[in-house]
Amino acid sequence: MFSLIPVLSVGLCGTKLGCGEGGCGACTVMISKYDPFQKKILHHTANACLFPICALHHVAVTTVEGIGNTKSRLHPAQERIAKSHGSQCGFCTPGIVMSMYTLLRNKPKPKMEDIEDAFQGNLCRCTGYRPILEGYRTFAVVSGFRQCLKHSGRTMMPSSLFDSSKFQPLDPTQEPIFPPELMEQKQVCFKGERVMWIQPTTLQELVALKSQYPNAKLVVGNTEVGIEMRLKNMLYPVILAPAWIPEMNAVQHTETGVTFGAACTLSSVEEVLRKAVAELPSYKTEIFQAALEQLRWFAGPQIRNVAALGGNIMTASPISDLNPVLMASGSKLTLISMEGKRTVTMDEKFFTGYRKTIVKPEEVLLSVEIPYSKEGEYFSAFKQAYRREDDIAIVTCGMRVLFQHGTSRVQEVKLSYGGMAPTTILALKTCQEDWNEKLLQDACRLLAGEMDLSPSAPGGMVEFRRTLTLSFFFKFYLTVLQKLSHNESILSLAYYQSVQYFLEVAVHVLLHLHCTLTFQTICVILSVDASEAQSVPGFVCFVSAKDVPGSNITGIANDETVFAEDVVTCVGHIIGAVIADTQEHSRRAAKAVKIKYEELKPIVTIQEAIEKQSFIKPIKRIKKGDVKKGFEESDHVLEGEMYIGGQEHFYLETHCTLAVPKGEDGEMELFVSTQNLMKTQEFTARALGVPSNRIVVRVKRMGGGFGGKETRNTILTTVVAVAAFKIGRPVRCMLDRDEDMLISGGRHPFLGRYKVGFMKNGKVKSLEVSYYSNGGNSADLSHGVMDRALLHLDNSYNIPNVSSMGFVCKTNLSSNTAFRGFGGPQGMMIAECWMSDLARKCGLPPEEVRKINLYHEGDLTHFNQKLEGFTLRRCWDECLSSSNYHARKKLIEEFNKQNRWKKRGMCIIPTKFGISFTVPFLNQAGALVHVYTDGSVLLTHGGTEMGQGLHTKMIQVASRSLGIPTSKIYISETSTNTVPNTSPTAASVSADINGMAVHNACQTILKRLEPIKQSNPKGSWEDWIKTAYENCISLSATGFYRIPDVGYNFETNEGKPFHYFSYGVACSEVEIDCLTGDHKNVRTDVVMDVGTSLNPAIDIGQIEGAFVQGIGLFTMEELRYSPEGNLYTRGPGMYKIPAFGDIPTEFYVSLLRDCPNSKAIYSSKAVGEPPLFLSASVFYAIKDAIYSAREDSGVTEPFRLDSPATPERIRNACVDTFTKMVTVLS
Repeated sequence: MFSLIPVLSVGLCGTKLGCGEGGCGACTVMISKYDPFQKKILHHTANACLFPICALHHVAVTTVEGIGNTKSRLHPAQERIAKSHGSQCGFCTPGIVMSMYTLLRNKPKPKMEDIEDAFQGNLCRCTGYRPILEGYRTFAVVSGFRQCLKHSGRTMMPSSLFDSSKFQPLDPTQEPIFPPELMEQKQVCFKGERVMWIQPTTLQELVALKSQYPNAKLVVGNTEVGIEMRLKNMLYPVILAPAWIPEMNAVQHTETGVTFGAACTLSSVEEVLRKAVAELPSYKTEIFQAALEQLRWFAGPQIRNVAALGGNIMTASPISDLNPVLMASGSKLTLISMEGKRTVTMDEKFFTGYRKTIVKPEEVLLSVEIPYSKEGEYFSAFKQAYRREDDIAIVTCGMRVLFQHGTSRVQEVKLSYGGMAPTTILALKTCQEDWNEKLLQDACRLLAGEMDLSPSAPGGMVEFRRTLTLSFFFKFYLTVLQKLSHNESILSLAYYQSVQYFLEVAVHVLLHLHCTLTFQTICVILSVDASEAQSVPGFVCFVSAKDVPGSNITGIANDETVFAEDVVTCVGHIIGAVIADTQEHSRRAAKAVKIKYEELKPIVTIQEAIEKQSFIKPIKRIKKGDVKKGFEESDHVLEGEMYIGGQEHFYLETHCTLAVPKGEDGEMELFVSTQNLMKTQEFTARALGVPSNRIVVRVKRMGGGFGGKETRNTILTTVVAVAAFKIGRPVRCMLDRDEDMLISGGRHPFLGRYKVGFMKNGKVKSLEVSYYSNGGNSADLSHGVMDRALLHLDNSYNIPNVSSMGFVCKTNLSSNTAFRGFGGPQGMMIAECWMSDLARKCGLPPEEVRKINLYHEGDLTHFNQKLEGFTLRRCWDECLSSSNYHARKKLIEEFNKQNRWKKRGMCIIPTKFGISFTVPFLNQAGALVHVYTDGSVLLTHGGTEMGQGLHTKMIQVASRSLGIPTSKIYISETSTNTVPNTSPTAASVSADINGMAVHNACQTILKRLEPIKQSNPKGSWEDWIKTAYENCISLSATGFYRIPDVGYNFETNEGKPFHYFSYGVACSEVEIDCLTGDHKNVRTDVVMDVGTSLNPAIDIGQIEGAFVQGIGLFTMEELRYSPEGNLYTRGPGMYKIPAFGDIPTEFYVSLLRDCPNSKAIYSSKAVGEPPLFLSASVFYAIKDAIYSAREDSGVTEPFRLDSPATPERIRNACVDTFTKMVTVLS
């Protein structure tokens, strides 16, 4: 069943495909339709990746192209995000613009809360969100953020980065009208190759069709069925669409409650309930308020706008947000069939098994009645997820209690949970006694016994989930106690908080490729049968290892294959690929390929690799001083270990390649989303058996990279190139999000084991540390990552005696690779772990211990490089001052004394990040400058643009070098036929090396122009260029640059691995919910040394984006695997990156002044990677808050907190009565 997105990709490529499951918002469009029930035009956002093409009958679709463009006029929603620097790679921007545009169509004068709510279904991986909110705040009636920049008590540097007075005003009268032809409705039927879609308009038609097709699926929003058909390969031959049936959209207010038609969207339900809460007595709306609170955090607006209430029930998801509310409230469901109607209560008998209900196949859910609450009845709903916004629940619940009239004695109580069984369940063992502490104890004891999970329960997190059931009840108990006593002071003693817990190149006759992957970890391939795939319509051919004309060996270390031949070494290994006429046909055919295996035992984890000594040699070491003597001289010696989980790049644009064979001498043109043109060219040429000069690689821009496209894009590119070479026609492939996450690897997980010796005053004397990384099934860049980790094991601290070792573990996971920071964050994270522990051991403030160990100007690092231009101590002092650290620390201590169930913590963290490729020959770059006779300049350099603003900076460098306006300079693309042998755009050095190469080329042009300028000093740039051309002077020049004197020898611990260092400090404050493990980022202050900034707006955007990406690394993003190495967290449904609501409520970034860097272009510094580690301040602030919670429970000994600090880890670390109760019963 086609969604809207493939249709839009033909000519309307503004709408982007980011995930294919409605989880990222990149494909957001505006849907407009005439509502015959309300007799008005409705506008709402929807995900084009899920919205069925058949459902567009009677509907108008507006894409980002339809609201404005650069040729005519930008719409204010487009202009403001651009001018406020809210777009970096730009892949997410159309979706965010359309969310804002739709809001403005419905509310031309929105509140800031409306704007924030509108973005709940949109993700951005680059910006850190602040500039988007800052730009769109100019539309708001009242300034001020609920989630960001909430406090306006200080002037922020970003406010000076754009002038809002120059924005064009919004004129709602100039928007396109709704086409009147779309206001008629009639039954329609669409028949496809495998699916028939019927859209009835009357209830009688629907009931008759359901009787005729009892197994037909009823679809309103396609938010569940669409994902099942695409991701789970399920097929539903008949689809019935009841969205236009009056009875199924009706809303009735009765004496007992509000009845909603089952096709009512969740957004419309939300609107009706909100109005009822405003108009009815509060005692009647307890259930409505709970439902609204759940709906607030239910997916994003794009989903709520199309998903139906009935669909949510009939899907019967065991982690539904609403079903526990409906069950606990005793909501009534009306079912209809040819035999008539019947009403059932949603109770413990309604769900009969996983995804099963008592509803008969021929029956249709007609309506749902949500009852009013009564006097003496109280209702709450709670949800805990990995992320506050747009996330599925870990555990969710609805809780209701009814008291005997005028008393606090329980008459009836209903507790319904999701996430604790294959279905939504009711706790059947209840207490009917007075609402007091005895009831609390009895109820928790009964719940702990009844809400049991086996250790192997699907979803894992058993202890955490069981603890949540008790924590939720405790919150409910406190809420009701407050309402009974009308005593606000209860909340200060027993904390409660009323928040929920959380490519495009036009080529004709284009063919599409889809890879055939293995879903076994390690095995021998016995046979591959593609005969069934040949029967799929549009099938062209199947390619595999035997079709590779050159070498099937590939990879950085020549330890990989283009196609797996005999042995598969990880899940996601490419065995072959199918080429077909459409993307959908290629997908179906690829899944039809049959593979037989002989399975072998895999190695998945670091621990398993250590046990089996499975390492990718060599093992690296750095030694300095006398470690043994250092330990002997120390007052204390501390040992420990920490695990840091991996991270998915989650660039919004997945890996994609278009291969266009030229039909002559093996020539091929590749349009690739890659950071590394040289290796893409080299590996493709090797696979095709041709010289590199036959392969041209072009990169216009990327929708994000973060290191994930430095080498791993070649896995896909070589496959696509082989296919195009074989059939002699253009072939394109863009990986689906789940495939991309499965195939391409990510940030290396690390295990660090340390032994540190230190004095009573916290001064470190000696350090022994071993790092283990999970490299995956090939070497790729893992040794480079480990090198940088070892070179950053000190973070910013002077350690006189060091002994370190780095082991790259070989496992049967997809090869891990470069990721922003490239091992540096992992190395520094271990350092901050032992630094935090030794401060506790000394009983000293962590900030004092950190400062006493900081380097000074001229110190030697553990790898014997002298620190010059050391500005870190300036950053440290400025951050302490600007954050008002010491005064706020006292306020936090007072807050923690007054609150038992919420705690605050604060931490200040430094970073020192080395700038250069650690492989010396990569520190080179080239540029090409063409000046045309009209004076315009075409600039090409070796770097690629992926949202980091590199092209903008290079234009600025050329402008400054040539002395002409930036408007005269243009960069079209990066390509191998203009600048050869380019180093990857990585290691944060691209502006440094490419900038110097551009400057070098410009100086060559200027030197040639010098005689002309001297003869005509008052002439214009255009005059000089025209004269130069007429005098046959070349107006084209190449430029080149290499970083001097870099290189390091691990064996001798000699040399200079880095050209210079970037420094920064961050201070973060957090607040944790001790009962659920949730946390919120209260405030962050960052001071960063970026030298003399080439572009402050870009640099601040890089700092904010890196910091928020680091928040994901250290507190949210967790990759989960099966014991066999199968990745569970494939896509935004299961893998959560930070959203708009996860950034610090107060977020202040300042650039250190007066710190020019003599070693880079125009005194600037690298900025892409260095700020990321600063978000460790959030992690250690969380740990600080946990310590406070543990002290309240009488637990004072040190504890281990691995990264990321997920709600599960936080909750389990906050030891209390409830965790102990669950542990005892376990």
